[in-house]
Amino acid sequence: MSLDNTQATPSIGELDIHLFAEGRHYTIWEILGAHLCEEAGVAGCRFAVWAPGIKQVSVIGDFNQWDGRAAPMEPLAQSGIWTVFVPGIEAGFGYKYEILSRQGELITKTDPYARQMFLRPETQSCVPAIDNYQWQDNDWVTKREQADWLHEPMSIYELHVGSWRRHSDGNNDDGKNYYNWRELAAELIPYMQKLNYTHIELLPVAEHPLDESWGYQVSGYYAPTARYGSPEDFRFFIDQCHQAGIGVLLDWVPAHFPKDAFALARFIGEPLYEYAD
Repeated sequence: MSLDNTQATPSIGELDIHLFAEGRHYTIWEILGAHLCEEAGVAGCRFAVWAPGIKQVSVIGDFNQWDGRAAPMEPLAQSGIWTVFVPGIEAGFGYKYEILSRQGELITKTDPYARQMFLRPETQSCVPAIDNYQWQDNDWVTKREQADWLHEPMSIYELHVGSWRRHSDGNNDDGKNYYNWRELAAELIPYMQKLNYTHIELLPVAEHPLDESWGYQVSGYYAPTARYGSPEDFRFFIDQCHQAGIGVLLDWVPAHFPKDAFALARFIGEPLYEYAD
């Protein structure tokens, strides 16, 4: 693995822990989850997850034969955050967390802070590549900062990506024939411009296990669904919209998520991201 594909180890400081405990850490994805980095000249990945009140948590994957004894994580003070650096991990590696609950139950979970997931029905989290995307939307960002959105006219086009248009020739490998983000940009943006829409509102695009839910049953809030391509493809779509003068709004659902055993429900063997009742 080349050190050129890594970055400085994400540091979790006292301020991070304080803000996270108060529910005010608005960039928590920058320190939790999987981050390619270099430590002591060795390339690998730093994993971090919030799992309070448990006995142990480990990172598992093909890279260690799914053996929870191979990469045990260490607790970070009394924060409930566990972390470990695993050498040799590269972008595209799959992983999960093996959690030993305080009741002694051994459970396997997807990373709640994963920024990339594999295409369903696979449920592994995916170690993402370093984000080196070169954005070309400076004009849009400047306009957004200067705009008086309370008074300027807005015309919003809402759509579900998987339903708006599909290939008719079985072009997509998953059998659903979905457009990917780059294909969608090529056809949707001219359509928006023709009809003079100022914004696109996307029905939820965070990872979710069931196509029929329209994205409203989320299993990974920080990962754009793999149905339509990679995170890089999603960045491209947003960038192209902005360059065309079109804003993008994301519909999302923080109030509920599915009970699928691999994801957020009873994450530590008992309620963590949900109420007990």
